[in-house]
Amino acid sequence: MIDWGVPMLAGAIALYVYAANSTSPSEVYHAFTLMDPPSTDILWAPSLLGWLLVPAIIGGFAGHVIATRIGSTKSISTETLFRQRRWGQRLKPPGLIDDLRGYFHGPIAQQDFVDAWVRVAHRNDWDRAQDHWEVFVRDMVSTQQYADLDRHECLRQAQGSSRLALLMTAQVGLCLVCERRR
Repeated sequence: MIDWGVPMLAGAIALYVYAANSTSPSEVYHAFTLMDPPSTDILWAPSLLGWLLVPAIIGGFAGHVIATRIGSTKSISTETLFRQRRWGQRLKPPGLIDDLRGYFHGPIAQQDFVDAWVRVAHRNDWDRAQDHWEVFVRDMVSTQQYADLDRHECLRQAQGSSRLALLMTAQVGLCLVCERRR
């Protein structure tokens, strides 16, 4: 975007201003968006530019969305993809990411994590701490290292790994999600 988008935008704006000085701005807009055919020679350049840029911008945006969506999924080998699950695994509903309020009265390790994560890293903002906890666990679950596990074991191990990873930064007052969103 920066390497090619900014110079292309500057060129398109310069062409628009030049053509708008020769004709009316609405005629340039209509020629650029291909709503009307170019009526003068000066409008052929904005019409051609619109004919090239509009599909390129839409295609680039769609390609970016699709690539981001594909890149965030985990790949699963075919042998584990088609492995038959036991009845207990089939009937058990999918797990939920833990609510941090339950950790407040849990074992010492969970209490230490909640103390550092909520009180230190998020300055007692429980809602933001819970939101960032869920974001981090969701991203952890979709990594390659948990691809071979079933959904319940995957969630359990991802939450345990997340607690370990986030505890270290939370003790010094940092939240990885807060830092990433800045």
